[in-house]
Amino acid sequence: MNIAWGITGAGHLLKESYEVFKTLAQKHQITTFVSRAGEEVLRMYGLLDKLGEISNGEYLREIIFEREAGASAPKAGRFLLKKYDALVVSPATSNTVAKIVRGIADSLITNVVAQANKSETPVYIVPVDLSGEMKSPLPYHIDRELCKKCDACPPKDACPEHAISDQIDLLKCTGCGICIDLCPYDAIKGGNVRLKVRDVDARNIEELRSMDGITVLEHPSGILTVL
Repeated sequence: MNIAWGITGAGHLLKESYEVFKTLAQKHQITTFVSRAGEEVLRMYGLLDKLGEISNGEYLREIIFEREAGASAPKAGRFLLKKYDALVVSPATSNTVAKIVRGIADSLITNVVAQANKSETPVYIVPVDLSGEMKSPLPYHIDRELCKKCDACPPKDACPEHAISDQIDLLKCTGCGICIDLCPYDAIKGGNVRLKVRDVDARNIEELRSMDGITVLEHPSGILTVL
């Protein structure tokens, strides 16, 4: 089976999605489509360099980045040529969902969804904002109440990306975790944050459920069931 995987800029359910596609890659060919925001978030969570374990660069196993795909996203045309058996967008941000339900295709991921839908390729979407409240994992950050602003800062000196000053530059951080054990005051943390799902996002999910050719999944684990 040839599967297309679309990654948006959500950190919630990202690691779970990665593990699912790592399992699928053992039996299927997977092309990974990565939005600009998705690329940044993958780096923050230490997963960007691991994508090669899923898509190794061979035909229909490429990693296609939005920054390289062109404004017209010509590789989205593969769906019209019936190159893929399914498209999965996991996780999908509320912004991506809103664009899909309104027929907007102005990014790599919304383009591939539109082309998949037009070619009657099954589309499976795992939104991050379903309803109520959710727990979302945080990238590494500095707890200001614990940080002592040491003149000699072992995490800062050891960071291979030079991402640490009085805070962590998340556009440089690769999520390697080297800094965690080096701070003597345990001031560098990950953790979770509770988020309330907006009513407008919950309504968009319901509209998404009603669209022909699109199936909404509650969790990445459901991908293994449908594929």
